[in-house]
Amino acid sequence: MTRQFCNGVGAVAKVRLFYRRKICYWLIVSVMILMTLNPSLQVIAKESVSDDLTVYTDAGESLELYARSAVLMDGDSGRILFEKNGSDPRPMASTTKIMTCILALEASDPSRKITVSSQAASQPKVHLGMTEGQSFYLKDLLYSLMLESHNDAAVAIAEGIDGSVEAFAQRMNQKAEEIGCKNTYFISPNGLDAQDSQSNHHTTARELALILRYCIMVSPQREAFLKITRTMQYSFQDCEKNFFYSCNNHNAFLNMMEGALTGKTGFTADAGYCYVGALQRDDRTFIVALLACGWPNNRNYKWMDTKKLMTYGLENYVYRDFQVKAAPHFVLIQNGIENKMNYPSSDPVRLEVRANTEPFRLLMNQKEDISIRYYLTDKVHAPVRENTRLGIMKCYLGDEVIREFPLVATKTIAKRTLKTCFDYAILKYINKTD
Repeated sequence: MTRQFCNGVGAVAKVRLFYRRKICYWLIVSVMILMTLNPSLQVIAKESVSDDLTVYTDAGESLELYARSAVLMDGDSGRILFEKNGSDPRPMASTTKIMTCILALEASDPSRKITVSSQAASQPKVHLGMTEGQSFYLKDLLYSLMLESHNDAAVAIAEGIDGSVEAFAQRMNQKAEEIGCKNTYFISPNGLDAQDSQSNHHTTARELALILRYCIMVSPQREAFLKITRTMQYSFQDCEKNFFYSCNNHNAFLNMMEGALTGKTGFTADAGYCYVGALQRDDRTFIVALLACGWPNNRNYKWMDTKKLMTYGLENYVYRDFQVKAAPHFVLIQNGIENKMNYPSSDPVRLEVRANTEPFRLLMNQKEDISIRYYLTDKVHAPVRENTRLGIMKCYLGDEVIREFPLVATKTIAKRTLKTCFDYAILKYINKTD
């Protein structure tokens, strides 16, 4: 009797096990059939964000100047506020020496002794009048370079730091490239008209302004540069104390306008009169660069143009504060699932993105305003983690990008796989049987 009872119980258990296996088998077959009929449910190996982008969009003055090329730059941001043929390559004469000065300050100790070579001593006017074999401290030669624009001082500095003018010119071109200059080529440290097998000695008004911006706003030696170029008079001797020299600053702009900060003049037969200078007033810094600003007898054209551009900047540009907020935008996540308890639909998941913005200031005139454009990934495949970058929000001033903020996922979206579909089917079955 007991044996028959046990056999009966065992038979019931075997039946239950048989049906459970049958149910699981048909569940798996059903999921596989569903995935076959609906390709969007197939497991996709690619998990990275697509490079395809879809763009969403939110809703010059005229000045008469003598210079053939001119630029007014915002010293803080580097933005061009006004230009006239600002990208035209032209020789820049002794404005070259701002690069010579800043590189010397960055590369060597001002107390270093430099011995004059025959090449340095043979440089044409304007020159200090040094002779071969003389020794000078680098610091003194930098004042000679920037206040009086001595050509022999420039060559002596270049040779003292890198051994030759050619090697120093290579350093100058490398620094120009680092700063962002793409149409500047240095042959000499003094800016005399020159040409080699590659090109002539040249820059553009845009890039000359960019170089001065580096000198006064970016370089670790900016304070030393400003101290030298703002000095009105300087006296020194050679290392042997055999000769006495006196230098006067020829940057007349320093006494022309309140806030005049620094600058460098230049002239050659090819370049004409050139000038690059900066003014700082209140919390604004303006940089002016002029190339081919007249020839003899028009040496005062550069001062007239500089004052006109600086006045234009002061009268028209003020700082405005911005705190931009991103409008709601969504990205469709392919093959994603938000909640395992919900039906894993084949439809893409709609995921909101956000931009973590920070307040910023812009030097602008009254006619300008910023516009915002959203660049979002067109095809995104799950999984996607919260804070994953899915696009970018760009703030434009005209055609120029002035700020960028990443657009990131607001939450995590898991990938829909065979396992998630199967888990759902099991949960659905259990809930139904309960």
